[in-house]
Amino acid sequence: MSEKVPTRTCIACGKTAEKSSLVRVVRSPEGVVSLDPRGKAAGRGAYVCPGASCFAKAAKKGAFAGKLRTRLSAGDYDSLQKDFDALC
Repeated sequence: MSEKVPTRTCIACGKTAEKSSLVRVVRSPEGVVSLDPRGKAAGRGAYVCPGASCFAKAAKKGAFAGKLRTRLSAGDYDSLQKDFDALC
């Protein structure tokens, strides 16, 4: 029997893909929002395609704040963007 591969949905475009092919953004139990390159950090997560267009679309429509159930400042988005660009 083959092992089931976990899938997640991009919060920007709605595309479903393997969890490992998407980038996870996480809100830690302390309330800190950051990228989770390994996908294993504790906290509430949201997934986005590795393309810059999906990240920009999710940021523009406020999808990160909604899915992570928190408020994000412009500085938070700038920090996420910088980390995302370095990762992808």
